[in-house]
Amino acid sequence: MNIDVIKRIALNAFNASNPVNVLIGTVSKDNPIEIEIHQKLKLTKEFLIMTERVTKYEVDLEHDHGGSSALSAKTPVRTGLKKGDKVVLLRVQGGHQFVVLDKVVE
Repeated sequence: MNIDVIKRIALNAFNASNPVNVLIGTVSKDNPIEIEIHQKLKLTKEFLIMTERVTKYEVDLEHDHGGSSALSAKTPVRTGLKKGDKVVLLRVQGGHQFVVLDKVVE
């Protein structure tokens, strides 16, 4: 068997295993989350692995001027994903799950 045949067999086996791919999707629904890759592929939460960067996170801030009334408010640190947001996705090998890596900023 010549080396080119072996290389071609190895490359075909690698490509058939569906290695990780980077994709861009659009949030089509935010509750429950649904991300559209293209018209025929919409991913629901069962297929998504959400990272910390795309989840909503708020902190409680309290400010006191030494008087009797203190100001307290929830302050957003990360807003989470909203309908229309574009996101970067990594397709996990095998193609059944997608990691939502981050929001695209235009």
